[in-house]
Amino acid sequence: MLALALVALALPAAAVPTISAVGSKFFYENGTQYYLKGISYQLTPDDPLINPAQCKRDIARMAELGTNAIRVYHVDPHADHTECMSAFADAGIYLFVDLDTFTTQIEQTDPHWNQTQFDHFKEVLDEFQQFDNTAGVFVGNEVLTTANGSVAAPYVLAAARDIKAYRDHKKYRDIPVGYSAADIADLRPMLQNYLACGKNASQRLDFYSLNAYEWCGHSSYTTSGYNMLQKNATDYPIPIFFSETGCNTPKPRTFEDQAAIFGKQMSGTWSGSIIYEWIEETNDYGLISYGPSATGNAATNTLVEDGYTRQGTPTPVSPDFANLKAQWATLNPTGVALSDYKMAASKISAIECPASTAGGWGVDPNSPLPTLGQKYQKDTDSTMTADGSGSGSGPTGTVTGASASPTKKNTANAVVVVGNPATERLLMGSILLSSMVGLFALWL
Repeated sequence: MLALALVALALPAAAVPTISAVGSKFFYENGTQYYLKGISYQLTPDDPLINPAQCKRDIARMAELGTNAIRVYHVDPHADHTECMSAFADAGIYLFVDLDTFTTQIEQTDPHWNQTQFDHFKEVLDEFQQFDNTAGVFVGNEVLTTANGSVAAPYVLAAARDIKAYRDHKKYRDIPVGYSAADIADLRPMLQNYLACGKNASQRLDFYSLNAYEWCGHSSYTTSGYNMLQKNATDYPIPIFFSETGCNTPKPRTFEDQAAIFGKQMSGTWSGSIIYEWIEETNDYGLISYGPSATGNAATNTLVEDGYTRQGTPTPVSPDFANLKAQWATLNPTGVALSDYKMAASKISAIECPASTAGGWGVDPNSPLPTLGQKYQKDTDSTMTADGSGSGSGPTGTVTGASASPTKKNTANAVVVVGNPATERLLMGSILLSSMVGLFALWL
């Protein structure tokens, strides 16, 4: 009996139906389609999922809204998240978590993907894969923010490729791997299509999401531009959703866009939305507050950061909290059953990769992805082909080894030509070799 009790104590968060990505949609294990009604939840810069008492207080308020997802941008992979994740699971709330930090994120101005970044991403995945209510992970958030930022896109995809390979090598559940994009008109829909166009599933995202603040105040489906977002996403081969939304100018926030996202205009294509954000801060996007601003007061404990109290009794911000509650209460799309959708999913064709254009999208769709340790460096003299030989047709981008010095140059009009696919096989061989060495050491 004691042994059984000890085993029970060692179990992870309460079991809930897992979420999977099939074709262009998310599904629960029972085959019901999953739509996100999510909240961005980052109470403290380091990790909001390590304070069980606060998690439970916040969950009670989230339940009032009908929340079934949270997004957390930064976590400590070495902390214990069991109690918070279990409490969220009990409430039917799933987690979408970012794998990067401020120091390991992929940079638009100096694109690279190295072992240090990969190791940290793996640590976060190692920690959260154990929880059944981990619904997805992000390999980046708004990495590309300008029209000439497309040179960083292959590095986002390289991170997704390697994390998916690591996930599969470790025999983890197929937790979907995706990206959260800034809403940059000059990059639409090229970035969206590039990240999903790979013929090989291992070299494309499992989902794509957008941080969009286009629908402001009393707008409409066409005036806001949501009709164009829908047009660009029609026939998209992987799930797509809003990873941030909820314009706050003019106030109050009415969240009228939710009716379009969850209604007949978009629910056949989009998988829901995540509202930015839970806690009230200087930016006035909060749905709740834990007390008045403490700006100017000396912080006497860890409850106050950046002038705002970060824990306590969550008090709804009026009328924003009530407005969102009223919107979500009437929006419950049923979607399609997995059993009915499987045939359609099997016939989804690959989307066409965007072609590189002078002064526009700067990624060669035929170029291999960067390999671990490579970084982008603009080359105005020649084009480096996959085998490293020069073709003399610059300006274009090349990749250099991990030992190359960092470069931060203007990347306008550059075309990314990167990598050697053989290195991908070396990466997997290295992972396998490390595992064998570990097992041998254990045997000794």
